[in-house]
Amino acid sequence: MATKILASVLAISLRFPIGLPIKSNSLSLILSYDSIMRPPYEITTTILKLISQISEKLGSASANYLDVPSPRLRKQNKIKTIHSSLSIEGNTLTEEHITALIEHKRVMGPKKDIDEVLNAISIYEELDRYTPNSLKSFLKAHKTLMRGLVDGAGSFRTQGVGIVKGTQVKHVAPPYENVPGLMNNLFTYLQYTDELCLIKSCVFHYEMEFIHPFLDGNGRMGRLWQTLILKEEYPLFEFLPFETLIHQTQIKYYQALARSDNAGSSTIFIEYMLAVINESLIDFISNTNPTMTDVERLDYFIHQKTGSFSRKEYMNVFKAISSATASRDLKKGITLGYFKKQGEKNKTIYVI
Repeated sequence: MATKILASVLAISLRFPIGLPIKSNSLSLILSYDSIMRPPYEITTTILKLISQISEKLGSASANYLDVPSPRLRKQNKIKTIHSSLSIEGNTLTEEHITALIEHKRVMGPKKDIDEVLNAISIYEELDRYTPNSLKSFLKAHKTLMRGLVDGAGSFRTQGVGIVKGTQVKHVAPPYENVPGLMNNLFTYLQYTDELCLIKSCVFHYEMEFIHPFLDGNGRMGRLWQTLILKEEYPLFEFLPFETLIHQTQIKYYQALARSDNAGSSTIFIEYMLAVINESLIDFISNTNPTMTDVERLDYFIHQKTGSFSRKEYMNVFKAISSATASRDLKKGITLGYFKKQGEKNKTIYVI
């Protein structure tokens, strides 16, 4: 065990030169301050190739899907994301159960599993409330995500923790006294480095798991926060449930974390996560129908527009629809009471 603790402490010193004491029962050392320094990883040919592939797919997918974001697509992603992320942690509820809970219907199941889902729904329905570069926001999210599930939700752990599988110690987390300083440094890295968002999100995910700042909920917080970091630069990630593929490759997920621990850098985990994101984009583009219904188009438009508008303005937002489809949409909008029609022919305007 002492060897494991020593290895863990030395790994911390490599990652975070922040000028604070690192302690254990048998060891105490002071890390030297060296300004903002990124956690260790290498840019491999695999990483470069994956970033190129992801960037190409993000450009294509964003052009097709984000000009007219579908409420249906957002809901489907939320259900898949919550189901996958919580299933990794042992939650037994199905996508059908989660759908019912989102729709405020009664569900039969273990209270703990239902509470986990309700907490996650609270988070994923209001992602815009959380700031990815803010430690305060991070703790606020943990408080909501783990409400009623663990003592001290929203606060860093105050005891040592280790991950044991079978009879083997797989990971010894840093001493609890050092967690606030380590997390502050990690958020400083997040705020002030100019690294690619795709890489930075993976590094944060891995390093947060390594620090293990909470008694429980670390895994789901790592996946949630990577989504938030990515979503800030690439809004498409609100619609991309890459947690589903993590769930499907769960063994590889934990292997990538463990191998990165042994290597003393996040390179292996970055390669794994970028591959997951790339495959998720392939699946998203292949299986998602970007066509919106008439009501979805109308709902989206009136939430972006105030006052009056013409049919031409409507078609400028939905460039893929025909003139006849636009006319049918607008007629339905009048029937539904979304707006009123004034004028005739080329002088017609619609007043919201």
